Amino acid sequence: MPKTLERTRKAIAKKKGPIESLHQYSRDSKRLHRAQVRDEKLEKIAASRKKSDKPYLERATFFQEAVKQNEGQPLEIDTIQELIKTFVHQHDEELSEMKKTRRAGRPASAKEDLLKLRIDRLQKEYQNGFLLPVLDNEENATLLHRWEGSWSYLTTLKWARISSAGSVQNSSFPPRGEH
Repeated sequence: MPKTLERTRKAIAKKKGPIESLHQYSRDSKRLHRAQVRDEKLEKIAASRKKSDKPYLERATFFQEAVKQNEGQPLEIDTIQELIKTFVHQHDEELSEMKKTRRAGRPASAKEDLLKLRIDRLQKEYQNGFLLPVLDNEENATLLHRWEGSWSYLTTLKWARISSAGSVQNSSFPPRGEH
């Protein structure tokens, strides 16, 4: 959380006394305003970054659970392919439920459209190369097993792209652009 506003308030209070004694157009009030705007901007940037990082955190969590079920041991490529299919199709039931509850002749809801887009994007990524931590390596499986949920720890893992055809390519994390 940004603290420039707090620091600025403290510095002005130390210099001038109570902040209420400032007039509207003084240098110090402008300084306070700039600090407040800067803090709001940083919070907005942090929130958008967190939102864009969330799908990768969910993905890593999903595969971490699979490694935990395997007691931290590396997985076979066939098992990894099945896990990817499970991850890609995890929202299919929810989508079909939404379609069933929708009355005939009614357009799809916004939530249903977003769910379709998400599923289509995951399927396309799986065809081109699905990004996931390397799970068939002993060292990487152990690192993923110990992961506590932080974004910064994910960069220490080795990542790969596995396509539906079975080809495996080493990749970097965080991903750069759409693949």
